[in-house]
Amino acid sequence: MEIPLDYETLRVIWWGLMGTLLIGFALTDGYDLGVASLMPFIGRTDEERRMAINAIAPHWEGHQVWFILGGGAIFAAWPFVYAVSFSGFYLAMFLVLAALILRPVAFKYRSKHADTGWRARWDWALFIGGFVPALVFGVAVGNVLQGAPFRLDSDLRSFYEGSLLDLFSPFALLTGLLSVAMIVMHGAGFLAVKIEDGPVLDRARKIGSVAAMLSVALFAAGGFWVASGAMGFRLDAVVDTGGPSNPLFVKSVAAPGAWLENYGRHGWMLVAPVLGLAGPLIALLGIRRRSHVLNLAGSSLATVGIIATVGLSMFPYILPSSIDPQSSLTVWNASSSHLTLWIMLVVTVIFLPIVLAYTAWVMKVLFGRITLRDVRTNPDFY
Repeated sequence: MEIPLDYETLRVIWWGLMGTLLIGFALTDGYDLGVASLMPFIGRTDEERRMAINAIAPHWEGHQVWFILGGGAIFAAWPFVYAVSFSGFYLAMFLVLAALILRPVAFKYRSKHADTGWRARWDWALFIGGFVPALVFGVAVGNVLQGAPFRLDSDLRSFYEGSLLDLFSPFALLTGLLSVAMIVMHGAGFLAVKIEDGPVLDRARKIGSVAAMLSVALFAAGGFWVASGAMGFRLDAVVDTGGPSNPLFVKSVAAPGAWLENYGRHGWMLVAPVLGLAGPLIALLGIRRRSHVLNLAGSSLATVGIIATVGLSMFPYILPSSIDPQSSLTVWNASSSHLTLWIMLVVTVIFLPIVLAYTAWVMKVLFGRITLRDVRTNPDFY
């Protein structure tokens, strides 16, 4: 079978698609996580908390599509990355899944009993279901930038030599806090367009303002840390970008500061960090001017910029190894076969527009602000 696109092109396309799916998850389920993280702080009465809950409750299930698609894309397009990351970060991923499981259970059970203590406990469960994934996802990104402690033997068997506590290094905690700030800012931006003006939205704006300022500060601090710290990897020989997928065929070395080299070679990539810094400022401007659209647009641009900055800085690396740089996984040595990538691309071209159209249709159907009156009178509300 003659494949219209060469192997190198398909690898780059799937690297871009993986990033697109991760950004799609952060943009959609990100505001669900953000609102859940805000829950204990913006609602002082049961009705106020129910406003926030019903702003996200109709959306979260559909947004899991992006999470599942992202995991499936890593499994099918980047099997080495899937094998190393899902086994090495097993306990961290268990924390994320356990926290995410709390969310639907809390939605379903908190209003089954009128007891104040009962509902308060489920509200904190919702907070955990939002805060923990946001933190752990950010910590994971920090570890990817530093390099994960794994190695591959001559038979390409993976050996992970870290622990759960090792993941929470100072730099990884900084990226984790940046992730939380970004997600909280995005959640506050979503509430600005979803609930009526009042005490709940006022509190969300105040916290969103702090989250926006923290996003700028933490993103800038992370960039300075990457630039000045012993962080980065570089390919040390000419790479056959259309060659076989074998991590041991590519010579890779640790190179402090290498994560910034792509911006010198490709100036257009600077758009990503600029968005990462400008987005929170736009969101902050929207909050100050009470422009709900500007608020959400700024938080969305910040999310795109911050995530894209990581991917563009590391290209062509996907998962470098801190203990054996030779085992590092890149776009050129960790993909599925040429035919597999082509078949998956055809399937994606057919079905991804359907997912996008369905998501847009659901957002249109559920469009509208939630009011205290709705909470009090609508029997279908949580």
